[in-house]
Amino acid sequence: MPQLACVDLFCGVGGLTHGLISEGIPVAAGIDVDVACSYPFEINNGARFIPEDISHLMPEMLEEQFGSAEIRVLAGCAPCQPFSTYAQRYDGKNSTRWGLLYQFARLVKGSSPDLVTMENVSAVAKHEVFNDFVASLEEHGYHVWHEVVDCTQYGLPQSRKRMVLLASRHGQFELIPPTHDRAMTVRDAISGLPPIAAGGKSANDALHTASKLSMLNLERIRSSQPGGTWRDWPQRLVAECHRRETGKTYPGVYGRMSWDEPAPTLTTQFYGFGNGRYGHPEQDRGISLREGAILQGFPESYIFTREGNPAQFKALGRMIGNAVPVTLGKVIGRSIFRHLGIEQKIRANTESTEHMVRGVDTDATREALVA
Repeated sequence: MPQLACVDLFCGVGGLTHGLISEGIPVAAGIDVDVACSYPFEINNGARFIPEDISHLMPEMLEEQFGSAEIRVLAGCAPCQPFSTYAQRYDGKNSTRWGLLYQFARLVKGSSPDLVTMENVSAVAKHEVFNDFVASLEEHGYHVWHEVVDCTQYGLPQSRKRMVLLASRHGQFELIPPTHDRAMTVRDAISGLPPIAAGGKSANDALHTASKLSMLNLERIRSSQPGGTWRDWPQRLVAECHRRETGKTYPGVYGRMSWDEPAPTLTTQFYGFGNGRYGHPEQDRGISLREGAILQGFPESYIFTREGNPAQFKALGRMIGNAVPVTLGKVIGRSIFRHLGIEQKIRANTESTEHMVRGVDTDATREALVA
């Protein structure tokens, strides 16, 4: 087996990294401007977190992280907000956040990795910056494949469609075929967690905590049916904005999830009952931070805060909602091995890895994972 090394740009709390590592792809480092992601990234993955703005990063830094690896993988998910259908106000040439994809292309050109993988919202393909990114890769000798992927076909219990791009200097590189004929459901994912009340938390897991509800919203969720909308409520509970003609076409808020369907696409505000169809299927509350993380493919034991630190909904919601689903990271890892023609791959045991990296020296753990 050739020696591999991966660097994860825009790594966040490590969703993509964790998926890759659990499939046996060694990740040397994750790079992100958000220093709040440093602790969860390192403690769960045993890889180095480099707090750096990608636009200021030099290719030589990537060369240092790749070291002597025979196969170098550069992965990344540039912030998706500018490409979202909810953010069409951003201009492709003037927004600095759009420009991060051009910075990604610059780093590919400067470091010449063997493989490149990128994940983003499906709407990214409609924009000039994406076409420029693909053209840049092809110009520098990469075979490029990209497609909108339905993550439910790979075992993610969430209706999440994402653009996945794979590029290689060694021939055609595609995602493995779908692995699941039946979509995983909310019941499959979170039904085993202990019940909690709105504003409450589990005694055994600080992340299994739900945001508070006002008396009005408590009435609303009690009047909500799984898979239903605010249109099912008594008229007195309907928000004034939804009574107007302009608001009647927005039924996708203040709803409960359905047990036997995948969760809706999670945003950074998934913990708020009024922010989407994020009500628990039967308990009178929004889903907890832990439930959101599980629906993003993170294992239940994934650590997001230092012991004793309070769970801050806004900060953690952003980290979890912005993450590349761990499940998709695993699929990309398997696709890398198939592309390289490696059938007997060394799989990292996820459970033992999690125990190994907690409370020990990160450098030593990193060496153990890469060895």
